[in-house]
Amino acid sequence: MIKELGLKKVINASGKMTILGGSTVDKEITSVMEEALSIYVEMDDLQRKSGEYIANILKCEAAYITSSASAGIALTVASLIAKDNLSAIENIFKYSRKNPNKVIIQKGHSVNYGAPIQTMINLGGGEVVEVGYSNECKKEHIETIIDEDTVALLYVKSHHAVQKNMVSLEEMSKIAKRYELPLIIDAAAEEDLRLYPKLGDVVVYSGTKAIEGPTSGLVVGKEKYIKNIRLQNKGIGRAFKIGRENVLAITKALDIYLTKKKNSKIEIKDLEEFLEKVKKIKGITGKISKDSSGREIYRVELDFGIGRCEKIKEKLKDGEIAIYTRDYLCNLGKLEIDPRPLKDGDLDIIYNRIEEIIKEIGE
Repeated sequence: MIKELGLKKVINASGKMTILGGSTVDKEITSVMEEALSIYVEMDDLQRKSGEYIANILKCEAAYITSSASAGIALTVASLIAKDNLSAIENIFKYSRKNPNKVIIQKGHSVNYGAPIQTMINLGGGEVVEVGYSNECKKEHIETIIDEDTVALLYVKSHHAVQKNMVSLEEMSKIAKRYELPLIIDAAAEEDLRLYPKLGDVVVYSGTKAIEGPTSGLVVGKEKYIKNIRLQNKGIGRAFKIGRENVLAITKALDIYLTKKKNSKIEIKDLEEFLEKVKKIKGITGKISKDSSGREIYRVELDFGIGRCEKIKEKLKDGEIAIYTRDYLCNLGKLEIDPRPLKDGDLDIIYNRIEEIIKEIGE
């Protein structure tokens, strides 16, 4: 159907991005999806047993599979407001207006990752309370705003969030315990799946990022909270339902992720060779940079200059083969090449296209 729809070939040098479909998946995973689509199952039983299986391998109390990480945030917020009250579950927006529904988040964590995180909180009936400033937040900012209407604290562990002068995850965890409030951790793209449940009460992961599974999300944490998230299927969870094929596939993807060593086709030496080659094009400088949020991910950072970066970014996308780079620093004149989704030969295609574009637009 790719040819029938006339879809362009895409080289993904931007990372595991939702706008490009997340990740490609292992053949072991697609075979599980194919098997699942040929049978019927009791969905409640599948969700319960897959959750138990995942909780066991992640060594946490409970787990629940959702349609996406965003859905996981919305369902978590709704469950903290409604708890196990069926009337509240079925009428979450009416109920939340008259009952505690405030979710506290640091202003530097109030991000847009393709959609605003505030929207996901609102979808669950939550009222967003931003604290601190975009360049600074202290624990006092958080503690002085907590009141009887607060249902949770939310921490965003992501490169999208401001990294400096924010309250750390460890400190946020202490505050949550001190005030007996649940801590939600948005760890959508994080790689250490066993670390964050030790620090938070509910942790949300994307199934398509580090795990490299199908379109899905994963919510793990304390059983007393996860059990109420399951009940949201009787409310807004109906709009976020996930098919049997993706439930089984993300369970298989987790197995593969935790037991098999992933070997990237593109190694540091390949990036260094690519960088040296590109730097020979007049007007381009660059370096190898580490992920800003501290993950062990290394990328090529190319500096084209502020005046032409935007034009180069768009021309890379508009070619016969659409090349997507990581463009968060484009306002500073820089594009990043993320090697994780690249295949053999992709770096050569990217180099040739950059060379063509520079010749076309000039230095």
